[in-house]
Amino acid sequence: MTAALAFLGYAAAVAWCAPALLARLTASGASVRPGLAAWLGAMAGVLVAAALGGAAIARTATAQWPVLTRLLCHTVAGSACTPQVYRSMAYSAGVSVLAVLAALTALAALWRYGRRTQRAVTRTRMHARGALLAGRALPGTGAVVLDDPRPAAYCVAGRPAAIVVTAGALSVLDQAQLAAVLAHERAHLAGRHHLLATITRGLAATFPRVPLFTAGAGEVTRLTELAADATAARTAGRRDLVAALLAIATGTAVTGASLPGLAGTAGGVLAAAAHAVPARVERLVHPPRPRDTALAGLVLGLVSAVFVLLPAVLAALAG
Repeated sequence: MTAALAFLGYAAAVAWCAPALLARLTASGASVRPGLAAWLGAMAGVLVAAALGGAAIARTATAQWPVLTRLLCHTVAGSACTPQVYRSMAYSAGVSVLAVLAALTALAALWRYGRRTQRAVTRTRMHARGALLAGRALPGTGAVVLDDPRPAAYCVAGRPAAIVVTAGALSVLDQAQLAAVLAHERAHLAGRHHLLATITRGLAATFPRVPLFTAGAGEVTRLTELAADATAARTAGRRDLVAALLAIATGTAVTGASLPGLAGTAGGVLAAAAHAVPARVERLVHPPRPRDTALAGLVLGLVSAVFVLLPAVLAALAG
């Protein structure tokens, strides 16, 4: 029983306390991939610890049912729990019903998660197929264009996957900016960011009262955007990517010459980005220093190791 309490206590502590720590460590986006690993490692650690705790309780209940029922009786009723109470048929039946309800609750949560995930995957695939059927090919890019005046660009994972650009986006992007946007979307597909979004959003929807899952879903989405930005900036250039972000956000063409020097003051850029994604533009305009990136990566790596390894350590001690 001690092992079960240790596992469940760890899961509860991380689920409720880790979001504040992780949000602070990953707020600047100085080290994106280690930040993603930390959030995902915390979620995995909570799920593993909860599963191990449940398994430990099941083993204890199977092997020491009379002891467990007596302990439960004394915990709830104190001195009022007499042998006549915890040895009675009615009490044993009540505890059995509670155990069955707990097991059914866990199974229902798993079923809801699987159902939500499957529905999300199905919707994504249908969206991809619909975009490929409704859109026209954009020559030489592998993307499709939808006749929508609103500027937008996004990718949809499916079989096959699709990168969608609206006619409104094409009207405000030049060729270099379009290349930067496509590089960003290809980075999403190559990094399988859609899988991370599906997994974490499913957890948030299934367990809406668990802060780690609800906060983590949003943070994973934010960090994958920063990761795709970093890849696109390396392949297509930061200036063109910033201009593309601003053009799509404001619906107005932005030329590279109209941007301030990216290494200097960027007040005009950030003011315009207030309508869209100021944090992403800020990171592109002022990329993290290598020293800050290395330090953040080290700290986040250590945090990830704790989240992932501690349940294993608890399991070894319990064994």
